[in-house]
Amino acid sequence: MDLETVRKYLERGGGIEEDNNAPTIHGIPSRFFESFIMQGLSVDLIEQGRVICSMKVPPRLLNAGNFLHGGATASLVDLVGSAVIYTYGVSSSGVSVEINISYLDAAYVDEEIEIEARALRVGKTVAVVTVEFRKKSTGKIVAQGRHTKYLPVQSNM
Repeated sequence: MDLETVRKYLERGGGIEEDNNAPTIHGIPSRFFESFIMQGLSVDLIEQGRVICSMKVPPRLLNAGNFLHGGATASLVDLVGSAVIYTYGVSSSGVSVEINISYLDAAYVDEEIEIEARALRVGKTVAVVTVEFRKKSTGKIVAQGRHTKYLPVQSNM
């Protein structure tokens, strides 16, 4: 994927466009999840091996303690981390092999956060990325994630 396509993927919540003919499961669009998590995300910088996004923490992504839900954080590690793999021009970001996250601080509703994904390695069959969440106002780290993905072998035919 080229960099502009990666940007559109992130800013449109997984590339979802309004499609009245899209398949649904119990009335929910089949790719609802990406849009739900990434709505409001904006790309501040994109280059090969690095993506920086920002967003205000929306109420829909809060946990019972009224701060950014750990599951939403994990989903963003997966989605933004996958996007940084696409900056290498690959046709697929692969499948998750391992993902871990250290939760270091809380981000509250309407707080502006910055999400920086960096590719540590994008090889023939494995990609490893790191994703860091920071409070935009202070630079304080909210969470750090590391994501390993298996990449499909590209055919030479």
